[in-house]
Parts: sequence; structure tokens; C-alpha cells
Amino acid sequence: MRMNTLGHSDIAVSRIGLGCMGMSEFYGPSDDLDSLAVMERALALGVNFFDTADMYGHGHNEELLGRFLKGRRDGVVVATKFGIVRPRAGVYARSVDNRPEYVRRACEASLARLGVDAIDLYYAHRLNPEHDLEAMMGELARLVAEGKVRAVGLSEPSEAQLRAAHAAHPVSAVQSEYSLWTRDIEGNGVLTACRELGISLVPYSPLGRGVLTGTIAKPDDLDETDFRRAMPRMAGDNLEANLVLVNTIAELAQAKGCTSAQLALAWVTAQGDDVFPIPGTRRVKYIEDNVLALNVVLSDEDLATLERVFTPEAVHGERYPEEGMKGLPR
Repeated sequence: MRMNTLGHSDIAVSRIGLGCMGMSEFYGPSDDLDSLAVMERALALGVNFFDTADMYGHGHNEELLGRFLKGRRDGVVVATKFGIVRPRAGVYARSVDNRPEYVRRACEASLARLGVDAIDLYYAHRLNPEHDLEAMMGELARLVAEGKVRAVGLSEPSEAQLRAAHAAHPVSAVQSEYSLWTRDIEGNGVLTACRELGISLVPYSPLGRGVLTGTIAKPDDLDETDFRRAMPRMAGDNLEANLVLVNTIAELAQAKGCTSAQLALAWVTAQGDDVFPIPGTRRVKYIEDNVLALNVVLSDEDLATLERVFTPEAVHGERYPEEGMKGLPR
């Protein structure tokens, strides 16, 4: 497993991490024992970067990761998040809270659920423009000084928010949706700012919520409770148009003797040594496949072909329904 250090920290993480969200909700029914087996296999393969959040499963996801961490804490880099507030699990409605008093309360609750003394990487999950960004960063700085947080991150900031936050306290990582079909950060200044400021990028949904793997052809391929059924990109004509783009991945993957998922992940990791995608899975087979993406080498011609096909204008539909766009830069 190739490793690298997160920006403005001494934290070494695997080039491919593990997103744990789907182990608790959003993608249909899950089984804790299966999820724990995935974590076990990931760690055995050298994956040490595990990503969760307090809102995943309304605390269940952190508790699940906490179970896994018993006896293994030193080998795992734990990233979690605060800021999205939901009334209960299973309800998509949310608000965003960045007030200092909430930051501290959320951190203490996450530490308890995870069963750890310190969170390695603590993100603001979303940013509320009505709340004081410098005050939030000040509280995070205090948590770092107290040893409860090792490094600070932001999820889905705008360029201006990222620069302002980093001026108040060093930001080690930005987590943003980034994949062949979501390349917003290339055009909105966020990726440029990360590179300029020495901040690592942690792409979530690097496989386009599964669509880029070629395993989803229609909404009925998803469980009835799967939130992806409400995603604009995965509805009707939008999905049909997007699947035409996905064919390019399948063709290149076949030529290279790898899976579509491996090729799509290889494109993300090819964007730089400071990029650490965190694909999620609940199956051991897929974590094994994902790690092998590090062996896929894309030529300049391959990269040019993919980027020519997957332009922002070519992708149909928004990333989220309107409720999910809360806190995202517009």
C-alpha cells in the first residue's frame, strides 16, 4: 500500500481509504458483521484511512467503527465530521450548525461513540454562511490544543471559505465529491486553492455512487430504501444520458484488463499524490478490487480521452436533490 502524509500534519494515510457511510444507512439495508469484515479486510490490505461522520446512521456509524477500533486504534487513522444536523436516522431533512458551542458538543459526542481519546482528522461536514467561520475555526483550534483533535478539515467549502478558514487555523484536508462525473472543484477554485495552500484532497463518491462501475443500469437495480433513487443524476433521461458516458470507462477498462471501478479510481489517484479517495463499500470483494486500482496505470492518452468525455457539461442532473444541496457552494 502506498502512503502519503496529509497536508499540514504528520498523519500518514493510505492512498485509498474506506468510506463507511453506507454501512449505516442511505444505500439500503446493511449488516454490522459484514461491515466489520470489510473493515478487517481493508486494514489487512494496508488501508488505514477510515471515514465516518456523526450524522451517518445518527451515530450508528461512529459506534460501529468504535467497535472495530478496539485493540486496533494505533493502526487506524480516524476521520469524522460534524455540522449536519438531522432529527433522526432515516430522515433526509437537515440543517447545518457551525456554532462553537455545537462544535465542542459534537466533538465530545463523537469521541465517546468512537471510544477514542482523539480524532485524527475532524471535518466541518458543511458550512453555514450565517455562522461565524472564524469562531468555528477558533473552537477547532482549541480542540487541537487540548489534544482532542489532531488535524482539521473542511467538507465541500467554497474557495473563499477555504482560504478564510486556513488563514484562521491550518486546514489539512478538504473533502469534496470528486470523480469523473463530478469535477466541480476543478472549475470553482477549490482544487487550485488546495494546491496553493498545501492542503490534501479527499474525494468522496469517487465511483459516482456506483454508477461509474457499470453495475447500475436503472433505478430498479437499487433497493427501495436506497437514497440514490432520489438523485437527479440517476433519474430517467438523466441516467440514460450518463450511462452513455460510462461506456467509455467500460471500454478502456476492458482494454486494460481491469474493472470499470478500478479504472475510475485510477483516474482519481492519477490527479496527484495529495489526493486520497475514500470509496465506500459493504462487501469484502469490492475493497479488494478498489485497492488493486493502485496498480492501474493510465497513459496521457487514456487521461485525455476520459477528461474529454466527462466534461461538466456532458453530465446530466444535479449531484443531490435540493435538500442535499444545503451547505454546498453554488
